Amino acid sequence: MTTLNVYLNFNGNCEEAFEFYKSVLGGEFAHVARFGEMPPSDNCPPVAEKDKNLIMHVSLPISKETVLMGSDSSEAFGPLPTPGNNFSLSIDTDSTEEADRIFAGLSAGGNVIMPMDKTFWGSYFGMLTDKFGIQWMVSFQLEPH
Repeated sequence: MTTLNVYLNFNGNCEEAFEFYKSVLGGEFAHVARFGEMPPSDNCPPVAEKDKNLIMHVSLPISKETVLMGSDSSEAFGPLPTPGNNFSLSIDTDSTEEADRIFAGLSAGGNVIMPMDKTFWGSYFGMLTDKFGIQWMVSFQLEPH
């Protein structure tokens, strides 16, 4: 089985973002590691004291097939990301009610781009940018493909 897992990079607020996603999507973190736990390596620069509590890796299983993963970025490892402007995360639900619940949760404090509605392609669909600048698409397939 092929799955798509998305990895998100943040500028110091990864933990806050993932706590928010967990509150909306449910589940428990499968793994959380901080930069301060990283062993010394010749291949990586030393971690600055101010970065040691930042998230090096977090994973939140969404279903048996999908895991949302993320980390904070550090200037020591390259340019900092601009979250939300180069991708969208797509969630397909099992009902319109579930689509509405997730859409409402993710859009809290964010910006609705396209409200949930029936589409010409047979989906109940909406688009938003959450309060962390991440773009989301939420859908329920109304008609069989």
